[in-house]
Amino acid sequence: VQLQASGGGSVQAGGSLRLSCARSGDIFAIVSMAWYRQAPGKQRELVASMTGGGSTNYADSVKGRFTISRNIAERRLYLQMNGLKPEDTGVYYCNVVATASRNYWGQGTQVTVSS
Repeated sequence: VQLQASGGGSVQAGGSLRLSCARSGDIFAIVSMAWYRQAPGKQRELVASMTGGGSTNYADSVKGRFTISRNIAERRLYLQMNGLKPEDTGVYYCNVVATASRNYWGQGTQVTVSS
């Protein structure tokens, strides 16, 4: 199983981007799906997550601006990012956690927000 993240790019502050994470194979018993980001010189942080049942959770810094969603049939995870700020700059990774300690990561997509 591989995760392929895409949709990153360079935008000005206030702009929008939509990230997509495509999954190549089936993952059974998914516990959660999430987007993380890592800014230069900083640790990777959780941006948004969704449980297998569809409940969502967001970092305080992105609440009201970002929306995580999924398309089960297409095996895709999305992150709609509106009102982007320079501090949203970083490499964004998609993640899937399943039972039996299975943890999958995508390769990351760069998001750069200029002021």
